[in-house]
Order: sequence, then C-alpha cells, then structure tokens
Amino acid sequence: MRYFLLLLFCYPCLCCVAQNNLPISNHRFIVVAHRGNHVAAPENTLSAYQEAIKAEADYVEVDVRTTKDSALVIMHDASITRMTGTEGNVRNFLLDSLRRIKVRDTLHPEWGLHTIPTFSEVLQLCKGKINIYVDFKEASVSAVYAAIMNAGMEHHVVIYINTPKQYADWRAVAPQIPLMVSLPNNLITKEGLFNFLDNHPVEVLDGNFNSYNTEMIMATKKRTVPVWADIQNADTESNWEKAVKSGIEGLQTDHPQALINFLKKTCIR
Repeated sequence: MRYFLLLLFCYPCLCCVAQNNLPISNHRFIVVAHRGNHVAAPENTLSAYQEAIKAEADYVEVDVRTTKDSALVIMHDASITRMTGTEGNVRNFLLDSLRRIKVRDTLHPEWGLHTIPTFSEVLQLCKGKINIYVDFKEASVSAVYAAIMNAGMEHHVVIYINTPKQYADWRAVAPQIPLMVSLPNNLITKEGLFNFLDNHPVEVLDGNFNSYNTEMIMATKKRTVPVWADIQNADTESNWEKAVKSGIEGLQTDHPQALINFLKKTCIR
C-alpha cells in the first residue's frame, strides 16, 4: 500500500508545519500496538485497545473506514470477511447492519464475539489513557477531524497517510495535526531524505526497521523527525535490540507487552 509515496515527489510543496507537535508521551522509546494488543484479543476491537492500554503501550494503531451511511468504523481490510466470516466490504454496509455482524477469532474462540467499533468509541476509550495512531484507510478528512475534535483528542493523535491526496487534504483541513508517512523504498541517502522532508514535511516517519541505515537515521535526527518503524512479523528480542541500538525512536509491534517487558528489562523504559 505504500508505493504511493513515490508519487509524492511529483506533488507541489505544501506549507511547512512545525515538526515538534507530536503528542506527549511518558517514554523516550515509543511502543505502538499494531491494531491493538491482538495477542490478547481480536485485532481492532475495543478489547484489543483495552489490552494495549493495560500493557502500557504509548499508542494504539487503528484503521479507519467509512460505512455506506458515512459512519466511521475500524477495520483493517476493506472486506469484513477475514474478521467476521461474512462476505462484503465495509463501504457497502449500513452501520446498524455492520454492528450486528460480530468479529471473531477462529484461532482463539475463548475470546468470544466482539462488535466492530466506531471511531468515536475508540476515541472515548483511549481518551486520557493512550495516544492513537490513525491509519487513514478510507474516510473523509473533515469527518475524521471533526470526530477527533469532538472527543477532545486533537493533541493525542498521529495520522498515517496512504495517498498523496490524503497528505494534501490533511494539510489543507487540519495543518496542525501531525502526519506520518513511510519513505519510498528507493530512498536510501541522507540527501534524498532531506529533499523528501523539505518538499513534504511530516512529523514522524514509518517504514520497515531494516530500511533505515545509519546515515538515514542520523539525517532524521538532524531534522528532529523521529522514526517509529514497523517490526511486525520480526518481533524478536534480537531485532528489538538491533532497532534500539540503531537510533530508531519507536516501534510498531504485534507484541506490545513483550516489547515493553524487554524495554524494562534493558532499562530503556
């Protein structure tokens, strides 16, 4: 899904936004719970987010989509099939119908059935407890921004953008909201990184933890743009140690509790 970032170089430079307006965290190394703590509950459910809060993660990552009647709900895939067993895409269901279809995890039936959460429910659950990393899948910028403002969570969110248009729209509608992107795969030098950030300023960078070499990490620090890298599918203590030693400032993980235990054991948290 991240091939689009190559296209950003073709977009005109938009107004610069302050680089230091990320949500406040109590920890110097950021832990993002990918789709919540889905080691303990089905992904992208309120229970998974509650488990991430109990684990003391810094952020929960949530995937925002829109129903047929313009409601904002949380689902990673465009289709609900994988998580519910029911065929169909989120955008083709009315909210009431979608809420009657339950999320289940066939590998962990003891977790029971869960309702697909609305974005507002997630905002209310997380308020005062944890920050939110919004993977902006398919939604109206104005609608998502209004929900964030109505919940009083405007200082506790980061938006991950997936298309050049999303970048332009967020900068136009809510320029103060911090944005995150992944670097293009072919960008491997500090000069390329500086050019990218000059033309498309963002507050934080994402991407595979192995894609950042020493030169790149030093360049991000010079621009005070932190890297919260993806380490899903590579969640091992040796890789966590490698990421920390590289200078990366945070990780998005499928195992938030285990990563936090590691950070505590190594006196990083």
